[in-house]
Amino acid sequence: MKKALVTFICLSTLISCSTDAINSSDFEAGDTFTDSDIRVVQLDTMTVDFSTMKFDSIDTSQSSRMLVGKYNDPVFGTVKTASFMELIPSSYYIDTDAEYDSITFLLRPDNYYYNDTLQSNTIHIKQVTENLKPADGVNFYNTSTIDFDEEDLGSLTYYPRPIGTDSLEIKLTDSLGQGLFDNLQLKKITTYDELKNYFYGITMQPDDEDDGAVIGFSLTSNMRLYYTIAEENERTQYSTDFLINTSSSPVPFFNQISADEPNEYLKTLTDQEFNLHSSETGNLSFIQSGIGIATRLEFPNIKTVFDIQGQGTLLDASLKIAPAISSYNDALALRDTLSVFIVDQNNELTSQLISTDGSAAQAILNRDNQEFNDIYYELPLSGYLEGLLSVDQESSDALILLPSNYNSTVDRFVLNTDINTQGTTLELTYAIYDEDE
Repeated sequence: MKKALVTFICLSTLISCSTDAINSSDFEAGDTFTDSDIRVVQLDTMTVDFSTMKFDSIDTSQSSRMLVGKYNDPVFGTVKTASFMELIPSSYYIDTDAEYDSITFLLRPDNYYYNDTLQSNTIHIKQVTENLKPADGVNFYNTSTIDFDEEDLGSLTYYPRPIGTDSLEIKLTDSLGQGLFDNLQLKKITTYDELKNYFYGITMQPDDEDDGAVIGFSLTSNMRLYYTIAEENERTQYSTDFLINTSSSPVPFFNQISADEPNEYLKTLTDQEFNLHSSETGNLSFIQSGIGIATRLEFPNIKTVFDIQGQGTLLDASLKIAPAISSYNDALALRDTLSVFIVDQNNELTSQLISTDGSAAQAILNRDNQEFNDIYYELPLSGYLEGLLSVDQESSDALILLPSNYNSTVDRFVLNTDINTQGTTLELTYAIYDEDE
């Protein structure tokens, strides 16, 4: 099983609390509270341990889009994405009277982009030179490699308009088109296996000099082979589409995603089970989808609430984490939500965290005071922390923060985990009853 690397950030703080009397309108007390004196304790400096984890690899063969592009990031390094795919024709039949015309690739943007779309991007389409079969026989990952010819089948330099609906059309070499046309027309290729033996597929690569954006393209994009057939008074054009194969098992498609020469903190992430403490990272935590870098959360001292005199119950819990100032801008944008997953002691992902209402838990970005640089992600945690409080033994699990579509994006985040500044705060609302006089 593929693993993930982890950067560990720890905040050692003491518990401080303020108490306020609670009246009957503040909450509905159950039988447990009957005939009890009740007050609420608000805890806002509970210890939180953070880490930045990096998965050894991410399964990108299940990605919802192609990712192609390259840019330089001041924190995460040179981010590069390329797509590899097998193509299958909509039909293996071409009329014997047909004549070859041309071949192109139609790329359809799917509205995803990351970084600077004002810069030009270049796409190079190259022919794959080996079977698109994963090394482990199961999945392709962001770290997978497949050989390909250096010579272009076609290329295009363009200025991204990812929100638009217009397709990009890249003309491909006639040697590719004529070869496929001849083999289909002469019935040398009539099945999927015969096609695979002749044409392994293609890869889409960014230019080495690009420093623009990563652009998402729909998996409905396709290669189109044009040919004509003579009619009575004119020649009529026809075409055969070659579609991206996402139905075979294992899927012969994946996005290769890398980030070279990141900052010194991230260079230490070389093993999934390694945790880098926040005292060694300037109280910062990092997230990058596609590469598999995630913020890891633990609550080692949560049971110190039991030190408060009297019997009690957790009413509410909320974790607020602020993005580091100057770590984001219009190009390196923040997303509105982060998903929350559970990992075990070896940082293997086990499940997604579920909220008390049964929905998937999310950290939601609050922008109400953005003009004052007071923005933060807020994550409700009452259900999760209540579970930690209800068991006798300490949990070896932890939470991680990642975008929900982490295998289809390259979104990145730098979080401020310093509880002594405008950063992380864990706020607990704890009800005390049957307190000794």
